[in-house]
Amino acid sequence: MKNMAILSIFFLLLTSCLKQAENNQVEVVAKDTITTSVDPLPSWNEGVTKDAIINYVEDVTKKESDNYIPEIDRIATFDNDGTLWSEQPAYFQLFFAIDRVKAMAKDHPEWKNKQPFKAVLENDINSLMASGEKGLMELIMKTHAGITTDEFEKLVTDWLATAKHPRFNKPYNELIYQPMLELLDYLRANQFKTFIVSGGGIEFMRPWVEEAYGIPKDQVVGSSIATEYDYNNGAPVIRRLSKIDFIDDKAGKPVGINKFIGRKPVFASGNSDGDLQMMQWTDSNSYKSFQIYVHHTDTEREWAYDRESHIGQFNKGLDEASEKGWTVIDMKNDWKIIYPFELEQ
Repeated sequence: MKNMAILSIFFLLLTSCLKQAENNQVEVVAKDTITTSVDPLPSWNEGVTKDAIINYVEDVTKKESDNYIPEIDRIATFDNDGTLWSEQPAYFQLFFAIDRVKAMAKDHPEWKNKQPFKAVLENDINSLMASGEKGLMELIMKTHAGITTDEFEKLVTDWLATAKHPRFNKPYNELIYQPMLELLDYLRANQFKTFIVSGGGIEFMRPWVEEAYGIPKDQVVGSSIATEYDYNNGAPVIRRLSKIDFIDDKAGKPVGINKFIGRKPVFASGNSDGDLQMMQWTDSNSYKSFQIYVHHTDTEREWAYDRESHIGQFNKGLDEASEKGWTVIDMKNDWKIIYPFELEQ
């Protein structure tokens, strides 16, 4: 999601880092608890949301606490679209598929008169969306399958290096959330293992998430299409087939977590009803757990949407979060900045 140097934004210049290291001392209290004199979440405004995060982490990482969680069980799962990066006005993977249709159109003249490809070629978003899940799935199958996994990874990498978001005119992988990057770092500093659990394509995310979020590609759970091994005359490849293998959304998320991670999370973050079952699964942990939703409330710096949104609908999840006392991030009021590039302004 390759201009993937996003994380470098967070480290400043080398001389500044050295100076900061002199001024900000880190005190190791115990093997698995790190307390710093530096604000671990500098892009978060002071308030109940930030306090809730820090209080939870400090509580469960102290060995003397009744809520202590052993390091091996400190599993944190994060949705991606709308949780770690933006998802409006459409999922970024859909923009990738649209650009793939246009790039492949010369070899498919029949697409000029066949939906949903006709809508894409005519930039008719309303007709594209009207094609529904069936049409969008056909779009994904035609543009994501029939090639090897290596070929697909190169397509994603090349696209991210050149494609720009229609509103911000910046690479899509620059529209990641600075406060969430800090949260990921803070959890890892306290020996949490961070995973992405997303409805997005697993092989669409793997090429860029490590550099963007510091999450290794083997810690990504996502939707996938079927693949098969091909010895390929001594040059083995994995081929992507035109068939769905697994949908990692809604009830699929706990199933995916159990299948690919094998441990129930103690910390989960999402932004929509598609994440509700993951939050419920985490909430059922015998260890003290923490559920945090990103509520998009900032129409100026990002977007404001929830119950009636065509993307990232946040309806049942918002109600259940209120009922169960889960933490809800008010993006407008809880975050000082949204994107890393704002640090340069």
